[in-house]
Amino acid sequence: MGYRNKGYDFTITSSTAFDHKWIPDRNIFASISQIVDELFSDYLSRPNVRQPILTQYCDGERVTCPNWMSQWGSKYLGDQNYSAIEILRYYYGDSMYINTAEEISGIPASWPRYDLDIGASGQKVTQMQEQLNTIAQVYSAIPKEPVTGYYDEATKEAVRAFQRVFKLPQTGIVDYSTWYKIQEIYVGVTRIAELT
Repeated sequence: MGYRNKGYDFTITSSTAFDHKWIPDRNIFASISQIVDELFSDYLSRPNVRQPILTQYCDGERVTCPNWMSQWGSKYLGDQNYSAIEILRYYYGDSMYINTAEEISGIPASWPRYDLDIGASGQKVTQMQEQLNTIAQVYSAIPKEPVTGYYDEATKEAVRAFQRVFKLPQTGIVDYSTWYKIQEIYVGVTRIAELT
């Protein structure tokens, strides 16, 4: 695509040799989307290698690629109860590791690694309440609530309203997907505020 001639310093292609483009309104499998959301902050590394590691694969039946992972081979290893890291090491050696990013660019703080629900308390609840209140200044369907650092019924209702507005399952629980959607919208809302 012609991004460089539009003044951008990157190119997006349809080739998996470089990247994977997103196609608006393309059908996706909800289960795959959920897994991608859960793994979004994970990346592969090796000791003494600074950049994340790219892994590539072929289907392993119609197309084979020497020294690459295989979709079907990975499936068969999974059937034998291999874990994700065991499958990766089967193909790429024992020096491969799965890491989780502490922070994703533009997002102020990352997932607390557990769902927030009634009874939760602490800094992550405070952060989420403050961010929801900021979002509520723009999205009036989301009720503002006192920032207490304690996840109570009012917090649950505010979360449920947020999920309704942004078309997430309306559980009232801040799971991984809801957490990052709050972060994404908060960043967008505060950047808009900075521009005005």
